[in-house]
Amino acid sequence: MAATPPKPAATTPRRKVSRHRGEGQWAAGHFTPLNGVEQFKKDDDSLNVRTRIETIYSKRGFDSIDPNDLRGRFRWWGLYTQRRPGIDGGRTGLLEPEELEDEFFMMRVRVTGGRLTTEQLRTIGEVSETYARGTADITDRQNIQFHWIRIEDVPAVWERLEAVGLSTTEACGDCPRGMLGSPVAGVAEDEIIDGSAALDEIARRYIGNPAFSNLPRKYKTAVSGSPLLDVAHEINDIAFVGVVHPEHGPGFDLWVGGGLSTNPKFGVRLGAWVPEPEVPDVWEGVTSIFRDHGYRRLRNRARLKFLVSDWGAEKFRQVLEDDYLGRKLIDGPAPEMPAQQWRDHIGVHRQKDGRFYVGFAPRVGRMDGSLLTKVAELAEAHGSGRVSTTVEQKMIILDVPGDRVDSLVEGLESLDLRVTPSSFRRGTMACTGIQFCKLAIGETKQRGSDLIDELERRLPEFDEPLTININGCPNACARIQTGDIGLKGQLMTDAEGNQVGGYQVHLGGALGLEPSFGRKVRGLKVTSDDLPDYIERVLKRYLAEREDGERFATWTARASEESLS
Repeated sequence: MAATPPKPAATTPRRKVSRHRGEGQWAAGHFTPLNGVEQFKKDDDSLNVRTRIETIYSKRGFDSIDPNDLRGRFRWWGLYTQRRPGIDGGRTGLLEPEELEDEFFMMRVRVTGGRLTTEQLRTIGEVSETYARGTADITDRQNIQFHWIRIEDVPAVWERLEAVGLSTTEACGDCPRGMLGSPVAGVAEDEIIDGSAALDEIARRYIGNPAFSNLPRKYKTAVSGSPLLDVAHEINDIAFVGVVHPEHGPGFDLWVGGGLSTNPKFGVRLGAWVPEPEVPDVWEGVTSIFRDHGYRRLRNRARLKFLVSDWGAEKFRQVLEDDYLGRKLIDGPAPEMPAQQWRDHIGVHRQKDGRFYVGFAPRVGRMDGSLLTKVAELAEAHGSGRVSTTVEQKMIILDVPGDRVDSLVEGLESLDLRVTPSSFRRGTMACTGIQFCKLAIGETKQRGSDLIDELERRLPEFDEPLTININGCPNACARIQTGDIGLKGQLMTDAEGNQVGGYQVHLGGALGLEPSFGRKVRGLKVTSDDLPDYIERVLKRYLAEREDGERFATWTARASEESLS
């Protein structure tokens, strides 16, 4: 009989070794795409999709569009499919993209620094009327958005816009999106430095440049020399803020790593003073760091703010100086706190040349083509050839002679464009919302407009600075975390047990040199129908409990949950 083989000695089970794939950083040699978006960006530079739009898709129609172009590369030319009508917020997260989207597009027009000629504004109005069913919203990034654009009409729209110097190039996508600038750059009496030339040079060098057309995610820029800090620099990926260096004079303080969405972070100062001629080179250096070191593995960690948070300001500045600029930056001072809370330039203001600019408030940024054309005509009739948009969804007419101001104000007010608006009209912003956005859960634009009317009726004497930011989903396009009252759309159950639209409430957010994110009171949600009652109640408590000169945001930080509910 054969001998029984010996029983092997007991061994410890071998642990499966998992290899961490890294964060997809190109600088670490991680060039293999780790998600579908990175794959389609590698397969073809997204800027190349324009040729296909012009030669194939616009001629063969919506059904001919490749999905990676439709839901990916189109964004590099300012195009998103819009939401199909009739789909309620409860189905937003349940449907596939092809079920949610309509065969029409939102188109975003870049307005660098918010600056427009009246000819450009008139052209936008005409395009809106001809191709976009009259739609034309001002965004809180100073752009203009059309809706109802057909793929067949896109080349014609581009032709009309580009004939007057406008563009949709990289208005969306993982690239350098629209760039903010002071809407009164070059004219304001209190301006520290005019950043317009630097902003224009950045756009000339880098927008549409393949070297920066594949960033890890969206990338937002702001440049302003206004002492009002009027471009929300705290929440941009890169921002240049006007300051005066004690030895070198006016220049810019450099900030990096701001952003909101579901993981909000304020930008951090690098402590570096940048002279105006060097702003484009420094912008290139910071943007190159993001391109090379940014996290590409997970989309929800692909913004610059995560890299800055992990590295810290000191390391980020060192890498910028040593690896990208090849020189040291000059240490510089921080900007000073603005003396006033409003940073929107609403009202009549004297320019440094003796003329005036007039800022006015549409309703939550909602305009239409006819109204934009009337604004252009009104401006020209009063001696102006320039207008600008603001980061609060407002507009400004520049260069108005003093003897024409009163007539211009009268003309604007007759169009329901308020030069002396209530705090509610002045301070309420709203994102696109469920009417057109595929991500939205709740309605925003009409809700905001109705809310303004109701609060003006209920609280006609309220004149404190107040911002009400209304968003249709958690992505914070309307900056809900930084408003005095931030409203995030969501579904909830009312007192009768019915599922209804409503909002999670954030209270006491603020921008400025003492920024804060809004406070979320435990369990505080408000149905859409109850929203006016709630805001009236909390504002009356603020007026009753505040100390002399106390801002709403400051009061909410110390108020009881009972006062805030």
